[in-house]
Amino acid sequence: MRFRTQGVLLLLCGAALLRVSLFSELYLRYVKEGLRPYLVISGVLLLVLGVLALVRRENGDGEHGPEGHGSEQGTGGDGPEDPHGHDHTRSPRIAWLLAAPALALLLYPPPALGSYSAEREEAKVAAQGVGTFPELPAGDPVELTLNAFASRAQWDSGASLKGRTLRLTGFVTKDDDGRWYVARLFVNCCAADAAPLKVQVRGAEAPARDTWVTVTGTWHRTGRPGSDEARPVLNATSVDRVDQPSNPYEKR
Repeated sequence: MRFRTQGVLLLLCGAALLRVSLFSELYLRYVKEGLRPYLVISGVLLLVLGVLALVRRENGDGEHGPEGHGSEQGTGGDGPEDPHGHDHTRSPRIAWLLAAPALALLLYPPPALGSYSAEREEAKVAAQGVGTFPELPAGDPVELTLNAFASRAQWDSGASLKGRTLRLTGFVTKDDDGRWYVARLFVNCCAADAAPLKVQVRGAEAPARDTWVTVTGTWHRTGRPGSDEARPVLNATSVDRVDQPSNPYEKR
């Protein structure tokens, strides 16, 4: 691969990184917020390397190898002989296909993970065991993350959710039995390790899959804390469609 091809690929990759990390918040679809500076630095370095590769190409460095090599091809020089006089110092045209993934990322960033991922793994709970949780803040409704709601619903022996009006936000996913859930993906580092958190919603008609909603309602007790029957379930009083947040993933 020659310097011009390398330079263009580096510029495309660098521009794509800066687009998602410096000029937008699209990077939150792939990694956690704290990794943004590293993405920006990587994007700048790729741009610099791309420019240097193109400058080297324009200066002619490395295009013909040792001095006189081009004139000696096929006549006993140092380079590979070609009886047909073809120039093998240039990159094959198919190498430009490598630009397609970088160009696609630059122009069409993939969407955040959604119901397809959530439906293929059971919700994971952060709590380590049954115990008493702190009281919820005063005032109703109380905004909760899905992780906080699920932990209290499954492990809180003090039933701190009882009698409170709660509000959860996430995207819609469904199962084969007709149940539907408000869900969100939890990441430790990046989208590759995303795990779904799901809360079953009862008493309201299900919107379309992957629709982002805010569900307001009350906790529905399903079993003794810590038992297999204890599930995170919400009796809905309202379901409102909302825009996908800039950071679609749930933080620890």
